[in-house]
Amino acid sequence: MNRLPLSKRTQILGLLVEGNSLRAASRLADVSFNTVLKFVGDMGRACAAYQDGALRNLTPKKIQVDEIWSFCGCKQKNVPEQRRGEFGIGDIWTWVALDANNKLAISWLVGSRDGSSAITFAKDIAARVANRVQLTSDGHSPYLWAIEEAFGADVDFAMLVKVYGESPESEKRYSPAVCLAAKPTVITGAPDPRYISTSFVERQNLTMRMSMRRFTRLTNAFSRKVENHAYAVAIHFMWYNFGRIHKTLRVTPAMAAGVTDHVWSLEEIAELDVQLAPAKRGPYKKRSIAA
Repeated sequence: MNRLPLSKRTQILGLLVEGNSLRAASRLADVSFNTVLKFVGDMGRACAAYQDGALRNLTPKKIQVDEIWSFCGCKQKNVPEQRRGEFGIGDIWTWVALDANNKLAISWLVGSRDGSSAITFAKDIAARVANRVQLTSDGHSPYLWAIEEAFGADVDFAMLVKVYGESPESEKRYSPAVCLAAKPTVITGAPDPRYISTSFVERQNLTMRMSMRRFTRLTNAFSRKVENHAYAVAIHFMWYNFGRIHKTLRVTPAMAAGVTDHVWSLEEIAELDVQLAPAKRGPYKKRSIAA
């Protein structure tokens, strides 16, 4: 099978992780759109496979979890009647677990915002940590039974329940609602009240929106297929964890967590495409991606 040279793969990868769309990357790299699309699939599978093995036996002290919204194909309100309830069209949620100390994204899941996805996500987190942790989520109710099923009593779990008011009168459509209060609620164990927060994972969600064009609101850059959406997320977290120096850490999150001993270059990440991508691309399965 013909492959792009490493220099060209590196160029495309750099364009994508800095927030360019597929078509912009194809124009700037002077390759066809289908070449970039194929690269995203191969690169995404390789990044997911590598991190699935590398992000194991972690020892975080504080984990924050959250979900970020996007959509595939069309907005949920425009999903055809015959396709309602079908995964992969309409609302898509990316669940993220972040180590609050070293900012490592230890697990993520592209799925629905329901109890089934919550349980799959929580079990994946539990399988990656080797110690008791303090875990904080927002007030999304599926976390209540998902965390219990995944961790049992071996977790210090709290929720930060936020109370929202109405959006400013002149900005009802696009402005976020005003947060009136944030109420920390202990669910299991004895979490330290000082660290009941979701600020770091919410800030990482902003990084996702800025780094992946398909997460940008009010554009036509949204994902058409959930497979490509999941691959883009895997590529983002490979760069975020291993290649992008965090401003406050002054190293990458993976280095801070002891997962790697150096900053990965774009060339090194691009080589995963050759080393780990399967020769034949199989069907996408709804599962934890990176995780």
